[in-house]
Amino acid sequence: MTLKETLKQLKALGNEKTRAHNTKYGAGDNQFGVKHGDIRVLAKKIGSDHELAMSLWETGNVDAQLLATLVIKPKNLSAKAMDGMVRSISFAHVADWLINYVVKQHPDKESLRQEWMATDQRWAARAGWSLTASRVVKSPEGLDVSALLDRIESEMADADPAVQWTMNSTLAEIGIHFPKLRQRAIAIGEKLGIYRDYPVSKGCTSPFAPIWINFMVSRQG
Repeated sequence: MTLKETLKQLKALGNEKTRAHNTKYGAGDNQFGVKHGDIRVLAKKIGSDHELAMSLWETGNVDAQLLATLVIKPKNLSAKAMDGMVRSISFAHVADWLINYVVKQHPDKESLRQEWMATDQRWAARAGWSLTASRVVKSPEGLDVSALLDRIESEMADADPAVQWTMNSTLAEIGIHFPKLRQRAIAIGEKLGIYRDYPVSKGCTSPFAPIWINFMVSRQG
């Protein structure tokens, strides 16, 4: 499928309700407003197509970039190209799809994580903290978890909102998976108060770290 054909299909799938939703959460005008489910169906139809994915990404269109994350081949990206893609993000939904479906599959993700944890660039920092949260859960060996809590306690309140989200995930995962540090993680969450009043749909868990930690620990028991 060509870039022109793919964009035509995406445009046909767009709807005003999704556009409004995207705009509410920070997307600009370069979007069609395609439901995520429809993007996944189109991605399945296309299959892996790295060249098309890169062309889609370069459009800057929200829906095209979401689709790109599903058809791209992570191992075909150099570390420099991966870094450039992350830093070019302009919308949180795109950031999360890129991180989850591409960055986390990249062979250089650990060296990139370390680089991104030392940057002030909002989307790179968001990716760095997201990868760190994953390491806390899956491979904490070598991580100075107490030092991570120190950073969160001192930096999270003034961090960019795009970064706060994944810093908060790291805080919660530490509290959930490190019993000896649980009370400190909860205390930091209470002290900072970030997401304390975050609106949550019925049946969903609050992102407020103390609530999130206690809920997940109760399920473990």
